[in-house]
Amino acid sequence: MRPAHLALAVLVAAVWGVNFTVIEIGLDHFPPLLFSALRFLVAALPAVFLVGRPKVAWKWILGVGLVLGVAKFGLLFVAMDTGMPAGLSSLVLQIQAVFTALIAYAALRERPTRTGVVGMAVALSGIAVAAVDEGTSGPLGAFALCVAAAACWGASNVLTRKAAPPDALNFMVWVSTVPVLPLLGLSLLTEGWDRDAAALRALDWQGAGTVVYVAWVTTVFGFGAWGWLLRRHPASTVAPFSLLVPVFGMSSAALFLGEPVSGLRWVAAALLVGGVALTSFAPAGRRSRVHPVDAPAPEPAVGRS
Repeated sequence: MRPAHLALAVLVAAVWGVNFTVIEIGLDHFPPLLFSALRFLVAALPAVFLVGRPKVAWKWILGVGLVLGVAKFGLLFVAMDTGMPAGLSSLVLQIQAVFTALIAYAALRERPTRTGVVGMAVALSGIAVAAVDEGTSGPLGAFALCVAAAACWGASNVLTRKAAPPDALNFMVWVSTVPVLPLLGLSLLTEGWDRDAAALRALDWQGAGTVVYVAWVTTVFGFGAWGWLLRRHPASTVAPFSLLVPVFGMSSAALFLGEPVSGLRWVAAALLVGGVALTSFAPAGRRSRVHPVDAPAPEPAVGRS
């Protein structure tokens, strides 16, 4: 990898890690579901006019849009709004790699290797340590919502694998069009018109900046740069950089939000990142002949938010 490409990979990991701190700040300005809807609205428009027509079937765009956009991000934003710390969220979401492997085994008959199984066990032990740490300092309900968000992320990874989009940025922009109306509807039902209207009336530069960051910097720039790197380097070279995301996530939360990082949280981080590394980068297991998957696996989605 050229030094410039190496720097770009680290920059994308940093952008995705800092994103959790930006979300935390944005939640001071918007109700969580409204904030998530605005994120996708701004990411999709005017980007849909720049990326061209969708390059995969609409069933995959709708499926990933609902599972990733509505379920995963809706749960994540609500979890953070109800007390899940930004740094810990960036870490716990990495368990998506384990859910991806389990769902791929159930749906696609992709058998994990022994190394992958060991990685899943290590990562799950990290989640247990993180749960103990959160149980002593914050609400376990918010922690559970974050784990559920990771499960939805895993399901969306398998759907993305089936879709096999040839252009990651084009796919993500079109996927971003799907969650806008469902999230707005859920926001009106659960957060109320008065609360949503008050947040929009009180919009200031900081609030607008958080929306622009999570939409354009995290989504459009992040996915665009990541896809650009994957077109020029093997996935096995690019994907490990995603393991830096929780490092940047926890560091930025500590620096900008003053979130403490306990000894237990460092232990959880080591177990989770190590387990995810084993799970994500273990040699592929055998696949069932009954359910072949001809498309190459998409890049690991570790850390994307």
